[in-house]
Amino acid sequence: MQDFDVIIVGAGPAGMTAGIYASRRALKTVIISESIGGQIMSTTWIENYPGFKQIKAVELVKRFEDHVRSFSVDIIQELVTEIKETDGGFIVKTNSNEYKAKAVILAFGKSPRTLDVPGEKQYTGKGVSYCATCDAPLFRGMPVAVVGGGNSAFEAAHLLSQIASKVYIIHRSETFRAFETLVEDVKNRGVEFIMNTEVREIKGDKFVKSIVIENNKTGEKRELQVNGVFIEIGSEVKTELIKDLVKLDESKHVVVNEKAETFYPNSDKVRPGLFAAGDLTNVPFKQIVVSAGEGCKAALQAYNYIHGIETKGHVADWSAGKK
Repeated sequence: MQDFDVIIVGAGPAGMTAGIYASRRALKTVIISESIGGQIMSTTWIENYPGFKQIKAVELVKRFEDHVRSFSVDIIQELVTEIKETDGGFIVKTNSNEYKAKAVILAFGKSPRTLDVPGEKQYTGKGVSYCATCDAPLFRGMPVAVVGGGNSAFEAAHLLSQIASKVYIIHRSETFRAFETLVEDVKNRGVEFIMNTEVREIKGDKFVKSIVIENNKTGEKRELQVNGVFIEIGSEVKTELIKDLVKLDESKHVVVNEKAETFYPNSDKVRPGLFAAGDLTNVPFKQIVVSAGEGCKAALQAYNYIHGIETKGHVADWSAGKK
């Protein structure tokens, strides 16, 4: 069994950044994740990460990875199946190995809920998107559809109404869950509501060209010509791995404090040595730059925990040298 100071579960922006900062503090660090990149890989272009006006998602992830590896941090692509507390730390089991560490940082993000219809996987990143903030500018002057009825769907429609030539909201019910003021604002922007309707298929060639929709009351089907489909039906943290380890909120996000520390289940008592960062936490604003910042915070707090340093006030890390 290999021993580490810190094991980071997840290789998205939060996990990668945590790896960089843990290594900067001379902690023996490993990142374990089934895949590299996280939800970034579900889109094509990134236009809201500081320092890059526009960069391909795969290129940004490659830059993250190269930066992490430049600090001699291993990235092990295995599926984590269990995390359990042991004397002096934690054991992380994967589908093929076991690892031990003094501290663990949970950073495996969230997974967007999908429609599970034909064409969805095929056209993900080619017209199908789960992040309007990330991808809306790519659809300037094109017709698009937003699927969903909550605040995230209406926020996406609000943004897209300023960019796309036409915006539809497709919702399976006849009432919305979004705030009434937001619904009214979007309606006034000329967005067309298609109620009691579900997407049955996403069609295209190299990119999305249309969707097949069905009225779930009348059974009537029709084809809607759109170049983009923004699926905004929520996302979820896969909690099977951690539900007995840490406190979760009502939306099944990991509850953290301002130091990225977690809590025991159903308790306000901090769980020593177990930290969390990124989209799986209850920190608002699910954006790459936010996740990166939280990953940094988790790594610095893990260092303090391992070395018995109590965090007081505001401490700058600018003087920390590269190892």
